[in-house]
Amino acid sequence: MRDPDTRGPGRYLWWLVRCQPGRVLRGGVISAVWMGCLMLPPHFLSRAVDEGLRDGNTQALITWAAAIVGVGAVNATLETLRHRTMTHVRLDATFRTVRALVRRTAHLGATLPRKISAGEVVSISSTDVMRISWALTVTGPGFGGVVAYIVVAVLLFSVSPTLALVVLLGVPLLAVLTGPLLNRLQHVETEYRRQEAALTTRATDIAGGLRVLCGIGGKDRFVAGYRRASQDLRGEGNRIGAVISWIQALGVGLPALFLGAITWIAARMTAAGEITIGEMIAVYGYVAVLVVPVSFFIEGAGDLSLGLVAARRVVRVLRLEPEVTDEPGTQAGPTEPEPLCDPESGLDVPAGHLVVIAAANTTEAVTIMERLARFTESDARWGAVPLRRIALAELRHRIVLSDVDGYLFAGPLRDTLAADGNDKAILAALHTAAAEDVVAALPDGLSSTVDAKGWSLSGGQRQRLRLARALLADPDVLLLVEPSSAVDAHTEALIADRLRVRRRGRTTVVASSSPLLLAKADLVAFLVDGRVVASGTHSELLERESAYRALVSRGGDV
Repeated sequence: MRDPDTRGPGRYLWWLVRCQPGRVLRGGVISAVWMGCLMLPPHFLSRAVDEGLRDGNTQALITWAAAIVGVGAVNATLETLRHRTMTHVRLDATFRTVRALVRRTAHLGATLPRKISAGEVVSISSTDVMRISWALTVTGPGFGGVVAYIVVAVLLFSVSPTLALVVLLGVPLLAVLTGPLLNRLQHVETEYRRQEAALTTRATDIAGGLRVLCGIGGKDRFVAGYRRASQDLRGEGNRIGAVISWIQALGVGLPALFLGAITWIAARMTAAGEITIGEMIAVYGYVAVLVVPVSFFIEGAGDLSLGLVAARRVVRVLRLEPEVTDEPGTQAGPTEPEPLCDPESGLDVPAGHLVVIAAANTTEAVTIMERLARFTESDARWGAVPLRRIALAELRHRIVLSDVDGYLFAGPLRDTLAADGNDKAILAALHTAAAEDVVAALPDGLSSTVDAKGWSLSGGQRQRLRLARALLADPDVLLLVEPSSAVDAHTEALIADRLRVRRRGRTTVVASSSPLLLAKADLVAFLVDGRVVASGTHSELLERESAYRALVSRGGDV
């Protein structure tokens, strides 16, 4: 059962149960035996009172006292086994959910950020997965509670049918009383999770752009907005806390009231001579023990409600489909260097050339590159082969797009840049990216640990490391978005020179309006409103295109 059931949150939880039937069954059986054995001490105590104390039989008193001690030891062992088994059930559910989410995330690729925010991904990973696992607790104590309920009813029938009837009707009534609160809990929890995801996304954005915000003086305004949203979320959290507190209060209070009512009835029956003192003690013990499964029912119902909300969010992610998929009858890409063509923009990229796309709006150039990398569907071609006819696995290996937001993973710098850890190749790529100083500044060189997203590095350092990583992939076609926008002119000139040398004879497309990069290009494509309006060398375009001159002059002297 590798594929999760995404037809609904309830079905997803049931899929988690079906993935580990033996463990869940073992947990249910142990819980049932444990809760059934909890009823034995009251029974043994009543026998000790009636046969030992009341009749003055010391041997009977010792026997039943020993039985109480023995069953206590058995119950302690069963409780330990129950807890261990249910912990395994929860961990299995956690890891299966995480694995399903990771697989779906990897399958979605570039589609993921278009369909779901980073904050919601974090929220699901940190909170929803845990709540789903706790919802499976009902498979153990929940089943055991049902067994305990039946056992108490049977035992009470042997004492008094009236008391048994009160228990049979009273326990379901307690569950019904919590129903409206459980519905309310699902509603407020759903709204809370939505707001939490949005707030997490905002926090991520602020952290990512903190240096920019500080530079333009906008930090306080964004922080004030975050503070207001945080206060709203806290209010929603207080509403959830209020509902949960009521559920927990009912989980403790209603069983206590129920116990008091049964005890009062049993005491009246004892006073009337309908049952013995020992039987009254047994009744009290049975119902007192029944408080445990009833509390499990109520609290478990709350966990299940939260689990359904969490499962609904997980299922939403698991239902997402990538915008780009392999078509039936895929074919291999070109075996020899071939030009790239994007009919929608009119861009033609000669094979083995360095082409720079110059545009006032970089987003327009990025859109073209996403089509050339087949992150979005289009009529783009690689030679005579439409990109949509090439298998994605081959395309991702042979055409690499490196953008300005490329993620730098936490860990040793060597592993962040290349999976094979070839230091010679890594140092060569760092040289091309003019990033040797980045490594030199780190305490342990390539073995130094880099924080997630490279937060401990400057923007220019992160940009050059992204470039080095893209170069190490050594694809047939390399697409680069603003690879030198965050570095000084001297470093940018080095990158332009070295990039041209390293990628000589390989197709490379760069989105940039930097004169230093444009001057090194074999071909410049001037983009206006998403269409190529002129192409040629940098000097040719400067001579004949006034709009191009205006664009380039903003990047430096011409």
